[in-house]
Amino acid sequence: MVKRKIGALAGSLMLTCALFLTAAPVAGAEPFGVSSASAILYEPAFGQVLYEKDIHTPRPMASTTKIMTALLGLEKCAPDTEITVPDAAVRVEGTALGLRGGDKITMVDLITGLLLVSGNDAANVVAYTVSGSIPAFAEEMNRRAAEIGMKDTTFVTPSGLDEGEHSSSAYDMALLAAEAMKNETFTQICQKQNAVIRFGNPVREVSVHNHNKLLALYDDAVGIKTGFTKKSGRCLVSAAVRDGVTLIAVTLKAGDDWNDHISMYEYGFQQVKAVAPPAAALPALPVAGGTADEVTVTAEAPPAFPLPAGSESRVRAVIEAPQFLLAPVEAGQQVGTVRYLLDDRELCRIPLLTTDGVEARPVATYGERFIRYLKGLLAGFAG
Repeated sequence: MVKRKIGALAGSLMLTCALFLTAAPVAGAEPFGVSSASAILYEPAFGQVLYEKDIHTPRPMASTTKIMTALLGLEKCAPDTEITVPDAAVRVEGTALGLRGGDKITMVDLITGLLLVSGNDAANVVAYTVSGSIPAFAEEMNRRAAEIGMKDTTFVTPSGLDEGEHSSSAYDMALLAAEAMKNETFTQICQKQNAVIRFGNPVREVSVHNHNKLLALYDDAVGIKTGFTKKSGRCLVSAAVRDGVTLIAVTLKAGDDWNDHISMYEYGFQQVKAVAPPAAALPALPVAGGTADEVTVTAEAPPAFPLPAGSESRVRAVIEAPQFLLAPVEAGQQVGTVRYLLDDRELCRIPLLTTDGVEARPVATYGERFIRYLKGLLAGFAG
C-alpha cells in the first residue's frame, strides 16, 4: 500500500477562520485500553479534542522536546544556513548524531539529524546557534511556548534530557505539534523514514534512519517525534492525515505507544470527516446613482472543514452585505462577507466581491434640469 504523504499543512486560502470548535469530545465508542498515563487525540484545524486521558498533568516528555527545538531552529535560521559546530555543544550524554567541534553542517541537515536520529548533540548545536547558550535558548523556548498557548510546560533543556522542572502535558504537546506542522520544512523532514545528510570537517555524506516506527506501521502517519528517558518512560507525538483530515496524537509515559496511537487514529477518523459545503447562492446588489441598477457579486467556494461526522446538514451560510451600494462601484471591491456556520459556531468568513464595476450617473446641469422641466410641462399640455 502506498503511504500517503503531505506537504505543509498551512492552507493558502485567502479567508479568515474563527476557531471556535474547541475541546468538545465527539460522541461514539472511544478507544479503550490506552496504556499511556496521559493521552490525547487532537484535531488541529478547529481545536477539537476527540479523546483525552489526563491531558493537563505536566510530565517529563523526553526527546519530544526536540519538536520545539526544531521549530525554533527553522524559524530563526534559513534552512541553508551553514553552521560551525561549537565544542561545548557536543559534550552531552545520550543519543548523538556524531557531531564534533569544528564540523560544518547546514540548519536543514542539523534539523534532519535532530528529528530522525534524535541527536542530543544536534539539539545543543541548535541552541547555541539560535541563542548563544542553552539557558538563553530555554528562555526562547518558554517564550514561544507561551505564544502557542502551552500553559502546562516548562522547558529547561533543548534535547529533553531530564533537568529541573523540564516537563509538559499531553495537551500542550498537541498544541506544539500543530504549530510545528504549519512549518513546511519541518513537515517534510519529520515524515521521512530515511535521509542522507552532509556534515563533518571535511564534509561527508551520512545516512540516517527515523526512530519513529509509526511511519512504517500506519499508512496515514506523517510524523512527528519519539522520546524516552528512564524518568519519562516512552513518549510519542505523532500526526496522521486521511481524506483531508489531519489528526495529532500524544502519549506520555506509555506502555504500548504504537498501538495506542493507531487505536486513537482509527477512532478519530470515524468521528471527523472533511466536508465541503455547497457555495452560497449570491443575490445581485442594488446600486443607487449608477449607470446600472445592480451589480453581481462573487465569493470563493468554501473549503472543506473537518467536522463531526453527520453534522454537515447543520452547516449554513449567512450573507452579510448592505441593502444597496452607492455608485461608483469598482470591480473586485469587497462589499460584504459570507459566513459559514455549524449551528451557531463560525467556521470561516469569505470576502464578498463585486464582479463588475458601475460608474456614477452624470449629474445634470441646471440648464439640463430646466429643459427636462419644460419638456414635462409641454407633455402635460399635449395630453
